[in-house]
Amino acid sequence: MKHIKTCYKLICALLCLAMLLPLAACGETKESQREIFAMDTVMTLTAYGNYREAGLDAAQSVIHSMDSILDPELDTSITYAINNAQGANVSVTAQVANMLSTAKDVYDKSNGSLDLSLYPVIKLWGFVDGRYYVPTDTEISQALSLKAFDKMSLTSFPSSGSYAVSFPAGTQISFASVGKGCAADSAIDAMRQAGVTSGIVSLGGNVQTLGQKPNGDDWKIAIQDPNNTSSYLGVISVGETAVVTSGTYQRNFTSNGKTYHHLINPKTGYPVTNSLLSVTIICDNGTLADCLSTAIFVLGETNGLNYWRNHGGFEMIMVNSSNEIICTSGLIEEFTLANDSYTLKFTE
Repeated sequence: MKHIKTCYKLICALLCLAMLLPLAACGETKESQREIFAMDTVMTLTAYGNYREAGLDAAQSVIHSMDSILDPELDTSITYAINNAQGANVSVTAQVANMLSTAKDVYDKSNGSLDLSLYPVIKLWGFVDGRYYVPTDTEISQALSLKAFDKMSLTSFPSSGSYAVSFPAGTQISFASVGKGCAADSAIDAMRQAGVTSGIVSLGGNVQTLGQKPNGDDWKIAIQDPNNTSSYLGVISVGETAVVTSGTYQRNFTSNGKTYHHLINPKTGYPVTNSLLSVTIICDNGTLADCLSTAIFVLGETNGLNYWRNHGGFEMIMVNSSNEIICTSGLIEEFTLANDSYTLKFTE
């Protein structure tokens, strides 16, 4: 009798386990999605699994927090404090210090093609408040004279884990070309800490993934067609990574029949004029990917490829005005052309 009772308990336990396993698997594939507006962008956050709502709460909180500290026009933000410090040191978070140091590294390696102190020029063109305007050469020259990213002083205090930054008086910076990448990094980290193992965030031209899809497959990320923004030119298959695109189509205006876009050449103060229509960077670090997408666009096709060859650490997709898609060699197995109006090339 005792043996029969033991067997009965074992069978019951096994049946309970058999019932729980499908329920657990079902929970792991459930999806929650949230749309928010921050950093002047509509953002979509998606998380899967039993901790998906907690993950989305954490990600949303992180993004809104970053939005409030990075807005250069908000007088309570860290960026505003830096821009009005008149050369004095400003205490900043590790997150802000990371953005500054990453951007400075790309600035140095790209011969100044990414410059966070270009804010007065970008503002002059109306890309900050939407009051678009074609400035005069004199106005551009005056705004360019305020650039001083190469004179940034960033100090770390290891004992306290704090940082301080200073720029020459009059310098005005913006995190527009790095902030969304860092926000995506932070949102993914917040999801992970909340227990989410599968998720994806789309912050305008910044897409970042967490883990694999719930079924274990890679994510399929569509690359927008710069000539037809309602369509896409191809699909890239990725695991956990960042996919960040910069293009002339993202923000522009037309005056007297001529179109001006928001990607400004730090050396001339005018919108970049080269053969590129868009640049997509794929790498593990969203903050770096955001910086690189702008820097490579400014550098242009040839110099951009040379940057990739000399420094590495990322893959990229460039689209030029000849309807060519140039992919770096690491994407041979990952990129699939979906638009036969383009010619696909891979480069070493």
